[in-house]
Amino acid sequence: MNAMQTVDEPTLDTLEARARQRTGAFGEHALIVCDSLVRIYQSEGVEVQALQGLDLLVEDGELVAIVGASGSGKSTLLSVLSGLDVPTAGKVRVGPWDLMAMSSAQRVAYRRSMVGFVWQQTARNVVPYLNATENVAFPLALAGVRRKERDRRAAELLEVLGVGYCADRRPGQMSGGEQQRVAIAVALANSPQVLFADEPTGELDSATSHDVLEGLRTVNRELGTTVVVVTHDPGVSEHVQRTVAIRDGRTSSEVVRRTHTRDDGTEHVVAEELAVLDRAGRVQLPREYREALNLVGRVRLALEESHVSLWPDRPVPTRDPDRPTGRHSATPTGAVPVVPPPAAARPDQEADR
Repeated sequence: MNAMQTVDEPTLDTLEARARQRTGAFGEHALIVCDSLVRIYQSEGVEVQALQGLDLLVEDGELVAIVGASGSGKSTLLSVLSGLDVPTAGKVRVGPWDLMAMSSAQRVAYRRSMVGFVWQQTARNVVPYLNATENVAFPLALAGVRRKERDRRAAELLEVLGVGYCADRRPGQMSGGEQQRVAIAVALANSPQVLFADEPTGELDSATSHDVLEGLRTVNRELGTTVVVVTHDPGVSEHVQRTVAIRDGRTSSEVVRRTHTRDDGTEHVVAEELAVLDRAGRVQLPREYREALNLVGRVRLALEESHVSLWPDRPVPTRDPDRPTGRHSATPTGAVPVVPPPAAARPDQEADR
């Protein structure tokens, strides 16, 4: 090579092409894949975009919570994934099922065999005049399973969920928490690969909610069922492996929990919050970051060696040094990373597992 010859630096397009070659298809090995998922409703002549290009991956065997404020799109997402609603655009797959291309008959088969569903209202989950065993056996009877096998499966599921003693009780003779755990057993009767739960603790007190969530953990751990819980309750995140936050119809951040071993050999759970960079390259900056540097409209980006920096379009006025600044302190030359730095690793549950 000539000494005067230079080598062109790779462009962003080149780097992206290389990344695609290395990683293969998006979500190729995931159980649940949402790729730029869009759901638009028409309400009284007004177009409502409930999901705005949402990306989501859930691996087989995961226990995931999807959280968000009312109107964030989490319930719409659950309706799409459970086959109760049809997406407007994008791609969505659960196992081998392409939810964008299914016929009405295929959706019925999908809901009967692939997924189970638990509603917030217990009255929607169980038949009031049947006892617990009969409620669990009912979907098996519809599937043509023999009586002996139905009773065996019902007894097994009720024991796994800690409500075997409710076998002969009707819903009116059970507490709210017991009814919800029986409802989980009903949803699992046909051995679905995925269990969806919509606000399963919304009508329960904290102690009873804990029992129901522990029931979902048991199902995930002992039966290997993938569990996706949609909720507005942040306390649910303490019972799951991963929490996905949705804001304005897109995934905005995730809290991932990992088990670490101390020097003395004991284990503890550490939670780390990360921002989500979607397939279109979008990331939702926390409001406190935007307000601290007045990030509105146009911003400047800089590609560094190991990270990307984001700068205000105009310098941020220097704050009065004598004036309290709270947790943020910005200067005209300040920048914030596009992906917020991980929250300090914090012990989430110190009890040994």
